Amino acid sequence: MVNTADERPVMPPVRLPSEAELAREALAAPLLSRAARLARWAAPEVPVGAGGELSAERLKSAVAVLGLDADEEGELLAAEAWNFAVDSGLVVVLEDPDAAEGGGEEDGGAEEDGGAEAVAGTASPGPELNQLTEGRPADVLEIWAEGLDAVLAEVATPSFEELLGELPGGSDEGGGASIDPSTVDLDALDWDPEEEADFLDAALGSLYLFALTDDSGQAASMVPLPMVAAASVIPEDMDELSEAVMDELSAAVLKLDEQFSALVDTGLLEYEPVDESVLAEAEGAEAATEDDGEVDDTEDLARYGRARLTPLGLHAVRRRMIEAGLTAPLVGELADQDAAALLAALPYRPETAAHDEAELWLAAREPLSAARELLAAARGDDPAAPGRRLGCQLVLAMLDGRAEPALREVLADPQLGGLARVWLAEHGVVDVPPPAEDMVFWLTIDTLAAQLGGVELEENAPELRDLVTDLADQHSGFFDRAWRTDHPATAEVLEAVGRLHPDKQLAKQARKAAFKSRSRD
Repeated sequence: MVNTADERPVMPPVRLPSEAELAREALAAPLLSRAARLARWAAPEVPVGAGGELSAERLKSAVAVLGLDADEEGELLAAEAWNFAVDSGLVVVLEDPDAAEGGGEEDGGAEEDGGAEAVAGTASPGPELNQLTEGRPADVLEIWAEGLDAVLAEVATPSFEELLGELPGGSDEGGGASIDPSTVDLDALDWDPEEEADFLDAALGSLYLFALTDDSGQAASMVPLPMVAAASVIPEDMDELSEAVMDELSAAVLKLDEQFSALVDTGLLEYEPVDESVLAEAEGAEAATEDDGEVDDTEDLARYGRARLTPLGLHAVRRRMIEAGLTAPLVGELADQDAAALLAALPYRPETAAHDEAELWLAAREPLSAARELLAAARGDDPAAPGRRLGCQLVLAMLDGRAEPALREVLADPQLGGLARVWLAEHGVVDVPPPAEDMVFWLTIDTLAAQLGGVELEENAPELRDLVTDLADQHSGFFDRAWRTDHPATAEVLEAVGRLHPDKQLAKQARKAAFKSRSRD
């Protein structure tokens, strides 16, 4: 979807919990929770290496602090939590100038090979640590987001060992002599950092869209990994998958399996990894994309992994989309704005989301004053005005009889009198003067202009065709009268009717009427 006002892509609106609820989710995420515990453990300070890393001995202490002694991956989890603490500002690393100049002091903790580690500085709790308990929910979310960004960047970056396998003569089997990174020609690697980051962002964006278009209820369904990968790999206009695309899809599924598994502890998403039997088959993604007759849809696809964003994940992906320049509306974000902002946004919202947004906007206002504000904002001759008036009708329809005085006040208004009469009639008011013919045609053109301006003709041609067909059938001589209507969009509306009407004779009449309207101008 594209907002024609500024041509930026517009995502479907998302409904999120309150900041307080999201902050509680962030604090409960394993990675932030562990990082906070290690930040407190670091008081008053602990020696660290040149990259802010813990020594082997202190890493073992960190494992014990986190209660991960019995976990085979305890040291890895502790190291990840420490990195998250550093990246999010929960821990501050101060470099020791003397250590940097003198080549480093001995830490006193011995490595497994008997050597001693160099100390390059110290780490201590940062000011953000207090924000987790004393700050606002927005502060907690910002700390979590800082750490998440670093994790996403790391997840999207292959390990050096993996990159070596891309070099001529390289091997990904390991076991060889160590290689000095400075001697490797990185330009020879088949790896583009931006492309890798875009791939992960695209996958998260697909999960975001799947969640917002899910019809299962409040919680989005788990999405099979091949569907997520296919959204990024398979071109929309491809009818038949080539062998090369199948191979690319299979590789994408395996890559996402590794990346999503690494993101679970952040609280960003829920993930069921690819079944080991699929990995053993080495045909996972290909089998998942065969014809439906050869695949047991739900059960078989589930073997290839399934994922969904948590509410916290929806919040994070929306934040990243906004930073990337996309428009990602939030249901309820217009509740404290004026009627002009509400009516400008409604034409670009799906029907249900527009209704929810209007409901939240009205909840904070008194019906009569709300109606007056809406009607005032609906006026105008600019191209977006018909869409505002259509949105105004949507919101007014949700008001009861307390709004009646505001509608009566605009009965003589040439732009608002028609929609006011529609509202009054729908609410059973009988003492309303009938509209003049000019007003009837003006409202008709205005309504069609709103419909044509808020949708893509190709996608909605059947609905619009039905609309213009009914219109022409109900009004004898409609086109002979319509071209005289003093509305800025008259000619455009009649041209659209000429393109969409199934009756060739009536379509020709519409085009002639459009020509007369333009000649009149």
